[in-house]
Amino acid sequence: MWSFRDWRRKRILARLAIEPSLWQHVLESLPILDGLSDEETERLRDRSLLFLHAKRLTALPGVELELADRLRLAAQAQLPLLHLPDLDWYQGFHEIVIYPDDFHSPQKHRDAAGVEHEWDAEHSGEAWLQGPVILALPGVRESGGWEGYNLVIHELAHKLDMLNGDANGLPPLHREMRIEQWASAMQRAYDGLNAVLDADPDAHTAIDPYAAENPAEFFAVTSEYFFSAPDVLSSELPDVYDQLKRFYRQDPAARLKHLQDSHPAYAEPD
Repeated sequence: MWSFRDWRRKRILARLAIEPSLWQHVLESLPILDGLSDEETERLRDRSLLFLHAKRLTALPGVELELADRLRLAAQAQLPLLHLPDLDWYQGFHEIVIYPDDFHSPQKHRDAAGVEHEWDAEHSGEAWLQGPVILALPGVRESGGWEGYNLVIHELAHKLDMLNGDANGLPPLHREMRIEQWASAMQRAYDGLNAVLDADPDAHTAIDPYAAENPAEFFAVTSEYFFSAPDVLSSELPDVYDQLKRFYRQDPAARLKHLQDSHPAYAEPD
């Protein structure tokens, strides 16, 4: 059946076609894409191009973005959506602003006594409700490996979270998912992390302690680990990993395990 949407997508993709060698360079520069099938990488390429068509990447003074840089960012933005229905998951914003370095952002917090505190905090990324995503260039460049860090995925996870309104750690779940199971897995892990840090603020934790800030950050950090350190997340927080696997409809831990089993360069250290 003819579809105007499909026809328009094909027209856009034909106009934005890139050299296969450039896309191959992007794939090789992002280890977290290793192990994707040919069909998956083709879909990722198309969705990345459509993402760049739909979103404006604004480079502030001091930032130079080549097409390869834009494609690397878009590929990481689209990786979480790779197996989700082709809907407008990143609705509600039209711009990604790239800062040359970390930036200061005004913060407010009202404590239990009703006193409002204000301060400036240094951030490498922010996602504003009904506003842009802001990324610091060093964080973007450091993203893309299996080291448990991905600024792009972290901030865009906030945008998924915001589809239900304010970020609260609960994105729109698929029909077959159960909110009670999601809430139980996430809350139990979140409370456990906070208990460890309450007992010892300097304690070593399996995932970035920033996840203990609030449920929204917990979802963003665990999403970040789901794609960039899935072995850690699946081992340390298996129930959280299972819920994210159901939400993103991917299993990066299995993909990484296959890479480790089949490629010497991915072998886990002794």
